[in-house]
Amino acid sequence: MTDSQQHYLLIINGKSAGNLELREAVNEQRQAGMLITVRATWEGGDAADIAEQSASMGITHVIACGGDGTVSEVMNGLMRLPHDQRPALGIVPLGSANDFATSVGLPLDPGPALAAALSLSSHPIDVVRITAGASGESTTSYYMNMTTGGFGAEITSSTPKTLKRMLGGGAYSLMGALKAWRHCSYRGTLHWDGKEERSSLLLLALGNGRQSGGGQVLAPRAKLDDGRLDVLLVKDFKSVMELTKLISELQSFPADGRFVRYFTTSQLTVTTQAEDPPWPLTLDGEAHCYNHYCAEVVPLALRVLIPEDCPLLSSSRQP
Repeated sequence: MTDSQQHYLLIINGKSAGNLELREAVNEQRQAGMLITVRATWEGGDAADIAEQSASMGITHVIACGGDGTVSEVMNGLMRLPHDQRPALGIVPLGSANDFATSVGLPLDPGPALAAALSLSSHPIDVVRITAGASGESTTSYYMNMTTGGFGAEITSSTPKTLKRMLGGGAYSLMGALKAWRHCSYRGTLHWDGKEERSSLLLLALGNGRQSGGGQVLAPRAKLDDGRLDVLLVKDFKSVMELTKLISELQSFPADGRFVRYFTTSQLTVTTQAEDPPWPLTLDGEAHCYNHYCAEVVPLALRVLIPEDCPLLSSSRQP
């Protein structure tokens, strides 16, 4: 496909629609001959709806302009389309954490990020389908970076938006430090690859990508296109001495440590303890509460505009 046939749709989080640097970058690219349509969101769900409409608009590339939540919503809209009708997805990061964009090596400033989105080649990556429920209701959605359950999700949901804007990713670290002194256990039953295990966990992370919560690397060996979920289980601790051992294991991510386990699978199901409240769960930075959920890889479901040398691609020689 030639450049003259490419039509880019920018879906911008309405809170960032007045971003001067992005406006200038769009005008500059239009003057250079790029065909760019811009749509801004007004309320939750708009980004997904606009993305879903992109196929009927003749769009070849959809660029999500916002934070991880906006990127996730746009991606979910694209997943409503048949596989062969999904435009490629690009990202102009405008959020406080920007975990996915950072981990794949995209520019973080609006001008260079837009230029990259208009010039990079697309690569097919996996997404993860998550079917989850609480109070008798069930929902299905997708994520392409990471979901965290338990302690990590609690941090995400409790970090004030004002603090996120002030400190960026550091806000999550600060809230994590505060929460560490009054954490609780999350009890449940896990199923994967024919195995069943009852656990009392501090944290569960299911990574298609590598980092969450403003730069916390929880799945260091994850690849976006290997058909696998990288699973991190962090068991609860009872004393400061045990916490020291836990932190040590989080430096090496052992397959079967005393507190930390790291493995891969294509599907994992979690059911919480019946008498316990639903677990907090984040999907690409957006918080929810569920008492059962199933995460399943959908191989090579979406084309994403990322660098050729992205360390999260299987073809990359980087670790």
